Amino acid sequence: MLVLKDEDPRIHGIKTKIRVVPNFPKPGIMFQDITTLLLDPKAFKDTIDLFVERYKGKNISVVAGIEARGFIFGPPIALAIGAKFVPLRKPRKLPGDVIFEEYTLEYGKDRLEMHVGAVELGERALVVDDLIATGGTLCAAMNLLERVGAEVVECACLIELPDLQGRERLNGKPLYVLVEYQ
Repeated sequence: MLVLKDEDPRIHGIKTKIRVVPNFPKPGIMFQDITTLLLDPKAFKDTIDLFVERYKGKNISVVAGIEARGFIFGPPIALAIGAKFVPLRKPRKLPGDVIFEEYTLEYGKDRLEMHVGAVELGERALVVDDLIATGGTLCAAMNLLERVGAEVVECACLIELPDLQGRERLNGKPLYVLVEYQ
């Protein structure tokens, strides 16, 4: 069941462009495919515009995007609000010195890495990804940014799967989403 987070008419247009693919990448998973949203310039622009409208004027200096789909939404948001974009990458993807945060997945462990010095003490950060499920990746991203002295203002995701209770793992940190799937 779809829950619209807002009465803004753009939300409905965005939701209709997200394709749900049953049993991908494995049986029982209902994959939220945003590639169909990206094929529609209006829906993609509306998505970015809704985030920009929320964050413009909030004194955010860092938009941290989680690999890989956070790299799609994060840079245009960062440019529009006058912030730098910092990629949070999977292991061994960044050259040079990195700082990392490990986190637990349903099927093992993973980690996010960020260049040393990419974020400075006192910067205000927004964490961006396409989807929140269990919340583990967003928590790792917040921990990484906070360890270097950033203030995480909010997390922003296009989609939330509330049945997986990821929001509860964020320890009260604000989460803004455009679309929920029950």
